[in-house]
Amino acid sequence: MIPPIASNFVAGETAADAMDHADDLNEREVGAILNLLGEHYEDRADADADADAYVDLVEALAERDTDACISVKPSQIGLEVGDHAFEENLARIVDAADCFVWIDMEDHETTDVTLDAFERHARETDGNVGVCVQANLKRTREDLERLAELPGKVRLVKGAYEEPRDISYRKKARVDEVYREYLTYMFEAFEDGVAVGSHDPAMIDLAKQLHAEHGTPFEIQMLTGVREEAQFELAEAYPVYQYVPYGSKWFSYFYRRIRERKGNALFALRAVIGR
Repeated sequence: MIPPIASNFVAGETAADAMDHADDLNEREVGAILNLLGEHYEDRADADADADAYVDLVEALAERDTDACISVKPSQIGLEVGDHAFEENLARIVDAADCFVWIDMEDHETTDVTLDAFERHARETDGNVGVCVQANLKRTREDLERLAELPGKVRLVKGAYEEPRDISYRKKARVDEVYREYLTYMFEAFEDGVAVGSHDPAMIDLAKQLHAEHGTPFEIQMLTGVREEAQFELAEAYPVYQYVPYGSKWFSYFYRRIRERKGNALFALRAVIGR
């Protein structure tokens, strides 16, 4: 059972829990991005099992009137087993899905294979697949120029992985600076939509301004349990999606959220106290 302080960040242990959470979000005009927790599988059976779970999830979503899509991690569905295992499992998830499929980005060693997989599936599905890129990587501007030519959506995040100094920006001010630069470029160059993956009010305000200037479709994406009241307020005027993790592997995810930002612990405690 997930303890109250962790349940603020995780929707539950089952797909049913996650879909019920999505329905609750929909009542507040917020969509859901469902993510089964799990990563870095080296055993093909584990990767196949989670891919099976995603196939079951998208089939269940197809039977519900729920504004929800899914997001998968490459290392969860076979990347560390081998490129072939990853591609096989990703293909069958995408083929089974009537909903939008996001491909999460992991550390820099997976960037090329992840973007290559996105390009194949974005073309095959005519844009029903999205991918995440990280502003803290120095290569990201070139990646965005490549992605601008493809159908599908791209999510821009600041980046949570501690990457080597020679390939990444480490200072917060510099990451914020390039995030603004990349977001501006995306609103100018992307036609299928921009996903603003940030809780930073300054970045969200910039996205609103850029949308007003360019008319580029966009959505705001935030995590479960972080600035949720802001999510509901924003959803009154803009498309908002909440990233909704679920599953039995909740502890490592919760621990990472707390380590990433001490303020997340305060969000969780406030939610528990307020119950």
